[in-house]
Amino acid sequence: MSDATARSTTHLTRRLVQLYVGLTLYGASSALLVRAELGLEPWGVLHQGLTELTGISIGVVSIIVGAIVLLLWIPLRQRPGLGTVSNVFVVGLAMDGTLALVGDLDGYGVRIPVMVLGIVLNGVATGLYIAARFGPGPRDGLMTGLNRVTGHSIRLMRTAIEVAVVVTGFLLGGSLGAGTVLYALAIGPLAQLFLRVFELPAPATVTVTPAPPAGPDPVATPPSGQAILPQ
Repeated sequence: MSDATARSTTHLTRRLVQLYVGLTLYGASSALLVRAELGLEPWGVLHQGLTELTGISIGVVSIIVGAIVLLLWIPLRQRPGLGTVSNVFVVGLAMDGTLALVGDLDGYGVRIPVMVLGIVLNGVATGLYIAARFGPGPRDGLMTGLNRVTGHSIRLMRTAIEVAVVVTGFLLGGSLGAGTVLYALAIGPLAQLFLRVFELPAPATVTVTPAPPAGPDPVATPPSGQAILPQ
């Protein structure tokens, strides 16, 4: 295996590890916000509201909602990547797994630090999986697809989607609170910071030297001032 091929394989391996660690931490961070009971991120409010309505675990609800959102990509002509499909399943499984490990929390002395930890960890997770460059999550792809189809700005599309999601989730029984507000204010700067931290270098490229044309071997040009001696 050449050095360039080995470096390319290492680069791909790092991207894959970064993707799945990021998605797992994203699910874990969302579960911590659930346990803190001080307000969830916008899509978490919707997932919790649907959990209250259906009795299905919040992780499974997240998977179902992610799959439905992914279906909305079809009329928008969005193309999912490995990260898109993985996002649907890994985040929900990590949420339910973390909730099984972390029980109910008592007192603001514990819940407030857990809320802050969940928000910061969400920023770390966002930086990890986006920097891996395996495609956006279903919800982000919905935003960019609507931006492309409607011509409206990304900011407007994101705001409209998240307001609709929060209002719907709240009406269904999802949790709004200080955590929701803090998340909205902090996630942008945190994601930008950790995108820089986890940005991957460009993969090594292999330079291919073209084969010489068919025919007699070319005669090397001697250095200036040096004659070609007869053999």
